[in-house]
Amino acid sequence: MKKQLATSLLGIALATSCVSPKVYKDLESKYATLKKENKALAEENETLQHKNTATENELSQLQQAYQEAIAERDQYQQDYNAAKSNLDNLKASYEALEKNSSAAIAKNAQKNRELLAQLEAKEAALEAENSRLEKLKQALEDRSNRVAELERVIAAKDQAMSQLKDAISRALTDFEGKGLTVEQRNGKVYVSMENKLLFQSGSWAVGTNGKRAVKQLGDVLADNPEIDILIEGHTDNVPYSGRGQLSNNWDLSTKRATAIVNILRENPSINPSSLTAAGRGEFAPIASNETAEGRAKNRRIEVVLTPKLDEISKLLNDL
Repeated sequence: MKKQLATSLLGIALATSCVSPKVYKDLESKYATLKKENKALAEENETLQHKNTATENELSQLQQAYQEAIAERDQYQQDYNAAKSNLDNLKASYEALEKNSSAAIAKNAQKNRELLAQLEAKEAALEAENSRLEKLKQALEDRSNRVAELERVIAAKDQAMSQLKDAISRALTDFEGKGLTVEQRNGKVYVSMENKLLFQSGSWAVGTNGKRAVKQLGDVLADNPEIDILIEGHTDNVPYSGRGQLSNNWDLSTKRATAIVNILRENPSINPSSLTAAGRGEFAPIASNETAEGRAKNRRIEVVLTPKLDEISKLLNDL
């Protein structure tokens, strides 16, 4: 059985060492597509942040309108109370004057009717304003509930990503200090592995320790299916000097990213549709390429873990 497996692996290695120009162009096309999708995800994330900010601004405006409506309602109430008090006074005057003058009685009766008409108008206005205020209050409560739900979902995803980071750190603790770091920023988890842990110089074949690290990472990712997994290959700025099917650092970084994807795909619990491989070449350094230490940091694989944003997008569309 082991002999058959070794023969199969040798056949695969021989098959992958010679890639036709068509296959290479297909890979380039797929890479361009993946790059566009990655850019689209970044733009979608920025759009979601803008929508969230706009929603908070709209909520603030609704709250201000609500306070203004309360003030207007209170003014109507004061006008109503004043009119009612005036009416009561006129009624008292009417009763006193009724004994003395029919003309005065008629005059007061006219004023009484006018005040009654004013009072009824103010009561109608007050009722309409109370109705409008109630609708505004309900709209504000509905919007506040949706914003609260959005904040709850975002907080839950941040908490889930924090727990994922901790789980990855625990799973890869054996590789601490060996070129592996785990960070959480901007709502994502970044697992960075320097090439000294994964590859020989100029090669995209993953070594024994590197395979072990990637498989242990895969075990954690298999338990978190609601995560998009982007594998980015990076190089330093030293031109690629190897021969064969690769022509530059970009090709090399893409092959290395694909090699990590292939190891993760060996785990049947990881959905292949969640995996994306991308080569960045030397164009996204994290350190200076002027020193050997900086170049070593730049030669790396970054696994970028992003929570799926379908639920957040739905809540934003409902606002």
